[in-house]
Amino acid sequence: MARRETPEINAGSMADIAFLLLIFFLVTTTMNVDSGISKKLSEKPPLDYVPPIIKERNIFEVNINRNNQLLVEDERMDVNQLKDAAIKFIDNGGGEGKMVDNVSTGLCDYCKGDKSVTSSDHPNKAIISVQSDRGTEYGTYIIVQNELLRAYTELRNRLSQERYKISYTELEKLYRDDKNNEDLKKKVEAIKLAYPQIVSDSEPTSAN
Repeated sequence: MARRETPEINAGSMADIAFLLLIFFLVTTTMNVDSGISKKLSEKPPLDYVPPIIKERNIFEVNINRNNQLLVEDERMDVNQLKDAAIKFIDNGGGEGKMVDNVSTGLCDYCKGDKSVTSSDHPNKAIISVQSDRGTEYGTYIIVQNELLRAYTELRNRLSQERYKISYTELEKLYRDDKNNEDLKKKVEAIKLAYPQIVSDSEPTSAN
């Protein structure tokens, strides 16, 4: 009886196919990338720098303790109340703004706040100070920062809508798509100057 040979399978093409599939999945698969808060750290001031005198009324204090509880202006507050409280402070318009080129920017004619003598003078003087504890959860800190950013976004959107009939969010997107457009640039800068985002992080307190 003749010996029957077992046919061999050519595995060379299988390796090529596997390699092509690997390349395909590497190219088409999306990966989740954790994102943080984009912030520019302040530069070290010169030795002869004299810090400006800031009125207490122009500082909005937000404290987060190790139990992730908020103390805003010495009062307990839920995080879902923070945005409205920040807007009320920033948009108060109770006095004159900063000096620019030795000329006062004057009263805020676009502010719609209560003009309280115990709150901020002007949006360009309003400082939000955030102090957390070393035991504060990072998620809580992110939520607080997000609520403060929402406050500025809402104010900027309102003013942009009043002046240019378009929200600041849309205006900024148009400018990102057309960086050479001087008109869009001036409008974006004008809204930013009207409501500058001034959020300061204080040194965290130590958890006991």
